[in-house]
Amino acid sequence: MKPNFSLRLRVFSLNCWGIPYLSKHRADRVKRLGDFLNMESFDLALLQEVGLYPHPFPQVWSEQDFQYLRQKLSPTYPAAHYFRSGIVGSGLCVFSKHPIQEITQHIYTLNGYPYMIYHGDWFCGKAVGLLVLHLSGLVLNAYVTHLHAEYSRQKDIYLAHRVAQAWELAQFIHHTSKKADVVLLCGDLNLHPKDLGCRLLKEWTGLHDAYLETRDFKGSEEGCTMVPQNCYVSQRELEPFPSGIRIDYVLFKAVSRFYISCKTLKTTTGHDHHSGTPFSDHEALMATLCVRHSPPQHNPSPTHGAEERSPLISVLREAWTELGLGMAQAHWWATFAGYVTGLGLLLLALLCALTAGGGVREIALLLWAPSVGLVLGAGAVYLFHMQEAKGLYRARAELHHVLGRARDAQDLGPESQPAPLLGQQEGDRAEEQ
Repeated sequence: MKPNFSLRLRVFSLNCWGIPYLSKHRADRVKRLGDFLNMESFDLALLQEVGLYPHPFPQVWSEQDFQYLRQKLSPTYPAAHYFRSGIVGSGLCVFSKHPIQEITQHIYTLNGYPYMIYHGDWFCGKAVGLLVLHLSGLVLNAYVTHLHAEYSRQKDIYLAHRVAQAWELAQFIHHTSKKADVVLLCGDLNLHPKDLGCRLLKEWTGLHDAYLETRDFKGSEEGCTMVPQNCYVSQRELEPFPSGIRIDYVLFKAVSRFYISCKTLKTTTGHDHHSGTPFSDHEALMATLCVRHSPPQHNPSPTHGAEERSPLISVLREAWTELGLGMAQAHWWATFAGYVTGLGLLLLALLCALTAGGGVREIALLLWAPSVGLVLGAGAVYLFHMQEAKGLYRARAELHHVLGRARDAQDLGPESQPAPLLGQQEGDRAEEQ
């Protein structure tokens, strides 16, 4: 690779709001999106919520939206992939001008609650998809994801799940990007910039926010990706946020010998200049990234590493505490469901005795079906919340281990530290500087 190597990468990211039967004007929006992507000819288009929904025949699944886009975009984006997950899918897919070398995905352990049917995240099976590209000798790991939605900021019952997902995402990136030269993450994180999950993800992976890094931004105020000007957005939900909210991101970092910067970042602004209606209830992100050899020379001070560790330790501790609260809640529900299951079994035993005795056989038979339903339902809730508690415990144990190493590294100081004890993150940061 030449010493003066440079590469320009144009990236598009959008939550397409392609929920079957619920999203308005879905077919028209998908058609206009395809036309726009062909016209702009990005290097990568990373999409979320591209509809995957049941066919009229029970055992057949239709991928109508993805297949339509794949056919329409094939001359411009010859490589494409749909990441399948959950029962109905989270709609993650990618379109690339360049050949895709490798593909894999990870489905998050915690995805909400199955009995919250009207929210639906559990049935989608939120996940992160990874594709590896080789561009002029450079290895690019591109990730696309969609985290659990936040339905109430005041009473967020999914906060622990979203923090756990952010940690799983950070760990997945950390462990799969060790051979990459450039790391790119796009998607709907459902996290505000200062939310715990967002800070945890950035601190542990060392990813940079394109909105904060670019010097040339054009689009919605404060880079918001859900704005009140969008006709598909619930105005009531945005009342506390007059300018809108920023929950969709383009994050990036360079590893090893490279330096990456965001030359330009654009967002749509709630309406289409031609048709008047937007592509989605979310705004699209369009970033131009520049990768080049040899980062600018910089000699960090001896205490620089310790200063960087302080916010990491703080956010790790905060996440560990939040997951502990989630575990306590999961154990409470599991205990409650366990008691209900036990009472249901006792009731069933009593009904069996009454039926055998013949005294009130008719009443016993009448109560038999509801009792069986109670036992099965409570048993399912018990098993689910026990699994939830184990998932939270696993994430919390990982955080505890990393937090312990981070504290040890801080106590040792940079001079006596034999190796990057905080994982790939610190090494990446030092190399980027």
